[in-house]
Amino acid sequence: MAQRKLALLHTSPVLAPLFSALCAQWLPEVQIFHAVDESLIKNTIQAGRLNKTTVRRLVTLIGSALEGGADGVLVTCSSVGPAVDIAQQLFDAPVLRVDAPMARAAVRQGRRIGVLATLRTTLEPTSALVRSAALEANRQVDVIECLCEGAFEAVLSGDTATHDRLVSAALTERMREVDVIVLAQASMARVVAALPAGAVQAPVLSSPESGVRQVREAFGLGTA
Repeated sequence: MAQRKLALLHTSPVLAPLFSALCAQWLPEVQIFHAVDESLIKNTIQAGRLNKTTVRRLVTLIGSALEGGADGVLVTCSSVGPAVDIAQQLFDAPVLRVDAPMARAAVRQGRRIGVLATLRTTLEPTSALVRSAALEANRQVDVIECLCEGAFEAVLSGDTATHDRLVSAALTERMREVDVIVLAQASMARVVAALPAGAVQAPVLSSPESGVRQVREAFGLGTA
């Protein structure tokens, strides 16, 4: 059997090393290649929503990756997740959202689900995904949204300390009454890791690892 190929589509180049490492761990038998288009997230932020032009462009990128030899595509940006749902209806090969397994895990773990983000354009599609996962699982959930105002702007200006302080405060103060916390952006996971043990009361879920692991089943390689 020929070696399977996976295309990873990113909206930021900084994600490529993380996903390369995760694929080496969980998909050692799969050949990978990366495609990056930062304009997808920049245009979404500028518009304040995912618009039709960006949807069409992502669908075109997915098609290009498949024509380039990929057996499946993993899109690693949650802000463009709804466009992935559309693309899934257009291609026969697996087209996967990185955050889908995280959403399914969240609805299994609790009723009050906190969704934490630094961008509204990421917060809204992630919350919608959690609600959709709950509907599919026939579970009643309450989604508690938390937007860390100013954190994303701090990162853009190089002030990671302010970003981390704002995210830490949200995790430890604003997310006290939830059963499980969903990180809408994987970049926040390092903030969780830096907090003292017990500082966050609820389990915290992030998307990269589970997002990569789902490829095994999609490619018929078994579960990991």
